[in-house]
Amino acid sequence: VQLVESGGGLVQAGGSLRLSCAASGLSFSRYAMAWFRQAPGKEREFAAAVSRDGTTTNYADSRKGRFTISRDNAKSTVYLEMTSLKPEDTANYYCATVETFSRTAYYTREQDYAYWGQGTQVTVSS
Repeated sequence: VQLVESGGGLVQAGGSLRLSCAASGLSFSRYAMAWFRQAPGKEREFAAAVSRDGTTTNYADSRKGRFTISRDNAKSTVYLEMTSLKPEDTANYYCATVETFSRTAYYTREQDYAYWGQGTQVTVSS
């Protein structure tokens, strides 16, 4: 299984970015997906998750309303649309995946996920 994130970069506060995570080596539609992030000097934290069928999503409280997770099972890709970005959103963003029996299940804990990407850096300037 390989996960490759892209779309990170430098953006001004209030701006937007769309991250992508392309998956390979798996039957993508059988896997729940999530985005986590890790800011400098801090532990990795949950950002957003989506079920394998895309119908169920979950967000960390501080990201609700600003972040949108979605997936395209035909392209084996999950996205994270981020708007109204703040300097505190600066972090390395990782996607993660785990095979799940339930079509609508999602997970918010790191230990629930079996595979991780290398991350893409997002920097928000003030």
